[in-house]
Amino acid sequence: MPNIKSAKKRVLVSKANYEHNKAYRSALRTSLKKADAAIEAKSSDMDVVVKAAVKNIDKAASKGIIHKNNAARKKSALVTRYNKANA
Repeated sequence: MPNIKSAKKRVLVSKANYEHNKAYRSALRTSLKKADAAIEAKSSDMDVVVKAAVKNIDKAASKGIIHKNNAARKKSALVTRYNKANA
């Protein structure tokens, strides 16, 4: 445990940021799983779910939750699966 006051504050702030990022990452993974399930089942709302997943990926990248190249890779893979299902 840190002894300096500013270090103690940083511990609290980083814990809060970690919890926030963890929740955001979990929501992102959930939206990706929903999109994959919709693509697999070829459901009627597939377009909406995939668009929402892409939006969540972009948001996560802009907030620094995931790296921009990781976001690009996830979007590319998702859209490729989506296009194969529509073909």
